[in-house]
Amino acid sequence: MNLLNGRRFVMVSSTASAVDPEQPTAFDYWEADGVVWGSYTGDTVTHGRFVGTRDGDVVSIAYAHALKAGGKAGGQSNSRIETDADGRLRLIEEFQFEGDDTRHVSVCTEVVTT
Repeated sequence: MNLLNGRRFVMVSSTASAVDPEQPTAFDYWEADGVVWGSYTGDTVTHGRFVGTRDGDVVSIAYAHALKAGGKAGGQSNSRIETDADGRLRLIEEFQFEGDDTRHVSVCTEVVTT
């Protein structure tokens, strides 16, 4: 089952930066046979890409992005997939930037289009 295929998530909180509620970072996920990939853009990122795997309710990815403030960033993350009471998926992500030992946590919630 390709659980994440075609789903969009928006960041609602992060320990790495303040989230702009008007233009939160949005993530588009694709999945085939346990391999996940996608792109993202938003409040602090001009464009980003990620690739990784999903094993059950755990998603492990590597990512790289260009920053609106200039420069670039990359790293790795592990996300836990949860289901909200309304049926939408939520990703609880623990991530770390390359060259930085600080572990961050972000929460992203699924955007359901009608």
